[in-house]
Amino acid sequence: MDDYRRLADRIADDIAAGRLEPGQRLPPQRVFARRRGIAGSTAGRVYAELVRRGLVVGEVGRGTFVRAAPAGNGRALVEAATVAPVNLELNYPSAPGQSELLAPALAPLLRPDVLTEALRPAAATGTSAAREAAAALLATPGWHPAPDRFLFTGNARQAIAATLASLVRPGGRLGVEPLTYPLVKEIAARLGVTLVPLAADEGGVRAESVAAVHRSAPLSALYLQPALHNPTSSTMSGERLRQLAAAVRALDIPVVEDRIWSFLTDDDPLAAHAPELTHVVDGLSKRVAPGLTVGFVVVPRARAGAVAAAVRSGGWSAGRFAVEAAARWIGDGTVQRLVAAKRADAARRQRIVGEELRGFAVRSDPRAYFAWWELPAPWRADTFTAAAAAHGIAVTPGPAFVVDPNRTPDAVRLGLASAAEPDLRRALRTLAGVVRGAP
Repeated sequence: MDDYRRLADRIADDIAAGRLEPGQRLPPQRVFARRRGIAGSTAGRVYAELVRRGLVVGEVGRGTFVRAAPAGNGRALVEAATVAPVNLELNYPSAPGQSELLAPALAPLLRPDVLTEALRPAAATGTSAAREAAAALLATPGWHPAPDRFLFTGNARQAIAATLASLVRPGGRLGVEPLTYPLVKEIAARLGVTLVPLAADEGGVRAESVAAVHRSAPLSALYLQPALHNPTSSTMSGERLRQLAAAVRALDIPVVEDRIWSFLTDDDPLAAHAPELTHVVDGLSKRVAPGLTVGFVVVPRARAGAVAAAVRSGGWSAGRFAVEAAARWIGDGTVQRLVAAKRADAARRQRIVGEELRGFAVRSDPRAYFAWWELPAPWRADTFTAAAAAHGIAVTPGPAFVVDPNRTPDAVRLGLASAAEPDLRRALRTLAGVVRGAP
């Protein structure tokens, strides 16, 4: 047995014997590694193994905790798991024949003369062809971004980090939805930024809440997901976007608008209503694939230099090869064909959710690749996540998205994109059976 599994077994034994109690926090991985005299990567594998067994839960910015009511020894949980685990935490959609569609555009890049140029360093501004292609790709009926406003990063996550670093100084306050992208919680912690939850309803952030929060202590910026918000799938209406645009204009608050899932919709962004304040972040990881991707930032003209400087200083520039490949995939219609296939795929998977979880409180959108499941009492997010793990199914507990630790929802997010459709249906049917039983 691998050494990291032996270490995981010892911690599992401590949990089963009560030496580690439910809710108890494990030491940070670097501390664990130092105490055990192991590499940091090995410590990470130990903690990942404990998560897989359903014994602990990790919350970004808070730490790793022993789950409530652990179901016996961790080894028994592994034996109870299904033969084929299903991961509903990962959420990377893939279309049939995707590799065959992507390969032709890469072939010309492998010619020695073209490859020499493609392997040179890339500026944050990319290339003229890439800017034109990205502008065409991101355009909506009511928004046509200018090519000269584009910057490029290695992926959308880096685009978020660079943009936030350029907008919010250490000690600053960033307004966010009550449930937000876990990576933003991590970025904020590293930048020394305080996340401030804004009041929201099923239609998204309420414009009046921005003014109310800003009056109590000024906000440096907002980070929002107006289209297919992750994890709830809500999308702001045009009227809500106009109200929000009026509010940020009145207060002169810049906005980072995350559009990573927008390819599944035709909705206009907030940037269509407040272009002078809105920084649009998007990328190709969901549209195309996570392995060879590019992130985009559409910046207000007055802020191009500041964001480009943050991209350079953070080492977040896109690779020239990836930029060239992206421009070709967009230009020859490959990305559009993948988007069409993934839209149809998402709709099919949402129908599976509707069939298998009928009667439960599930928030979603027919176009989305995820669903937010509000669990019935007496289930809690941590106990349900552990029970799902015992059946070989990984889900994301609601606390991973929560900004205010005092308002933790008993809910889980289901990522629908990565599992094969038969596995998704089987997993959802199993989870429905689990939740009908007692914790």
